[in-house]
Amino acid sequence: MAASASSAINLSIKPSHTSLSWKTHLSSTSALAVSPLSGHRHYPRFVIYAVGDKPTVLVAEKLGEAGVNLLKEFADVDCSYNLTPEELCNKISLCDALIVRSGTKVSREVFESSGGRLKVVGRAGVGIDNVDLAAATEHGCLVVNAPTANTVAAAEHGISLLTAMARNVAQADASVKAGKWLRNKYVGVSLVGKTLAVMGFGKVGSEVARRAKGLGMHVIAHDPYAPADRARAIGVELVSFDKAIASADFISLHMPLTPATNKVLNDETFAKMKKGVRIVNVARGGVIDEDALVRALDAGIVAQAALDVFTVEPPKDSKLVQHENVTATPHLGASTMEAQEGVAIEIAEAVVGALNGELAATAVNAPMVPAEVLSELKPFVALAEKLGRLAVQLVAGGSGVKSVKVTYGSARGPDDLDTRLLRAMITKGLIEPISSSFVNLVNADFTAKQRGLRIAEQRSLLNGSPESPLEFIQVQISSVESKFASALSDSGEIRVEGRVKDGIPHLTKVGSFEVDVSLEGSIILCRQVDQPGMIGKVGSILSEGNVNVSFMSVGRVAPRKHAVMAIGVDDQPSNEILKRIGEIPAVEEFVYLKI
Repeated sequence: MAASASSAINLSIKPSHTSLSWKTHLSSTSALAVSPLSGHRHYPRFVIYAVGDKPTVLVAEKLGEAGVNLLKEFADVDCSYNLTPEELCNKISLCDALIVRSGTKVSREVFESSGGRLKVVGRAGVGIDNVDLAAATEHGCLVVNAPTANTVAAAEHGISLLTAMARNVAQADASVKAGKWLRNKYVGVSLVGKTLAVMGFGKVGSEVARRAKGLGMHVIAHDPYAPADRARAIGVELVSFDKAIASADFISLHMPLTPATNKVLNDETFAKMKKGVRIVNVARGGVIDEDALVRALDAGIVAQAALDVFTVEPPKDSKLVQHENVTATPHLGASTMEAQEGVAIEIAEAVVGALNGELAATAVNAPMVPAEVLSELKPFVALAEKLGRLAVQLVAGGSGVKSVKVTYGSARGPDDLDTRLLRAMITKGLIEPISSSFVNLVNADFTAKQRGLRIAEQRSLLNGSPESPLEFIQVQISSVESKFASALSDSGEIRVEGRVKDGIPHLTKVGSFEVDVSLEGSIILCRQVDQPGMIGKVGSILSEGNVNVSFMSVGRVAPRKHAVMAIGVDDQPSNEILKRIGEIPAVEEFVYLKI
């Protein structure tokens, strides 16, 4: 029995509110199609295949022995390392699963060469930059990773770099081996009583904080999603980004590389730091502007840096690596024997589970959804994700997002609208901009729970035709501060609401203000005194900055009172342009939001 790649994925789902897994045992030649709710047009359909006596797993990079042994209990295992792209494409049509680390590129060509047989790609580690997720999803292939086994190893390496940097261990070692004895040159600094800012308070960041507390350091942290009570439990204060970098004697980076964190440490942020600050990075190289760090080191703003990761690896002809005040290691964060074995077991279990028909909690790409469901929900799916992205960007730094309420306005009955995909996309919009997590229908609820994020859904039953699945979606975030006070509702929650008009998502409400702006490009929100000429003034400033305006809408409470102007822009305004908008006397507050 065959299935089109546009309507099925090689998985199964049990229709349950508490579980998204269903283990199925198939004979050696069977191919079974499973439709969990075949009479319900809003549930996706999934398919399971079994081919041959045993599935074949290709391990393309070195994997710990315990993981390989686990795979061999279930599958035929082919360990072929250092394959060229051509060799990988030639072998992949004979494989049901592929396991890689970071050195193998799993490109679109690999999925196309598999001829539809490849069901699972396992990434032995966290990052999946080397896997083409879009191509995997299009070809009905599940991608899983191993995000937990490296945690302690990475935290320990961070602390190792912290202490080695503070006491000039690497430089002193090189000096002694060169026949010198320069005790006065390599006088270090103590850690006791110093302030460490942990930037990113996830698994690794929190473990670094625990260990730093044991060294007698005062630890603060910045992470928009970290629950304040979890931080307090280990004696850590959550603060804003600016306060963290301005207060710290040491900064330890543990944030993912996303568009929001790319080069987040740059000339501007270095200028806000204490003179003589010391920086550790065991996260991702791209979060630091490496040229700016060299300038900060030369100027004495940054006294020392200890780096395990770089923008390009291995770095070549790097002034940063050669700087006398930099300690560098070749991406060793996960390189302990224990972590390597742990990763091997974690990824082997995920791959075996997926081949058995189980949906792994570490899945990082979306399952295929039937074309008719996607066609109907497509504009609302886009709206849901963009509302999530807007809402989380309105949260002020230091506020932990814990509670979100989603309201769906619809004329359809509760049994005729499956909101799982919409909820997943809202979760995706809330989490992905500031996280390395990849959120989809499979792992959305798990990811939200893991981060302490509670999402409550409610239905607003409307009069009208049920032909359209939804009239509006409203997202509210409670118990947080807002960067844009006008986004707060009368009851104090950040509130954004949107509708689909002519197939295009629109923002229609911010706080208590009615607006109407297409959710394309990016948005500037301005709260202003309602007076003549405001649209012209803002438009002129944007025009002078060569920023194209796509939409503009003004919502007000009453004439000549307060109003909110929503401006859709195709280009990112410079800081100078945004500053000039903020300096208009009638503008009381404004915020720039990336969609």
